[in-house]
Amino acid sequence: MSTFLLLGNYSSEALKEISADRTDKCNRLIEEFGGEVKLIYALLGCYDLVMIVDFPTTDDAIKASIALTKLTNISFSTYPAVSVERFDEIAESI
Repeated sequence: MSTFLLLGNYSSEALKEISADRTDKCNRLIEEFGGEVKLIYALLGCYDLVMIVDFPTTDDAIKASIALTKLTNISFSTYPAVSVERFDEIAESI
């Protein structure tokens, strides 16, 4: 499994539908694509929320990101992430 950050921005339509039920639907959708939600945070600033999710493949992350946008009207930017420890290992191998 690989870790991805999904940074989201609410549209005006998405704001109208904020609810715990929608969050549950999002979590189930992510699971349908083989993902596992680690954390979700609401943010202040350039992005409205961040989801930290593990997916089996990059393709699964892309599919889930698109499906989440279709479901919620939240625009997501999806980024692969590695731990600092793994980053150090990679950098030291060069």
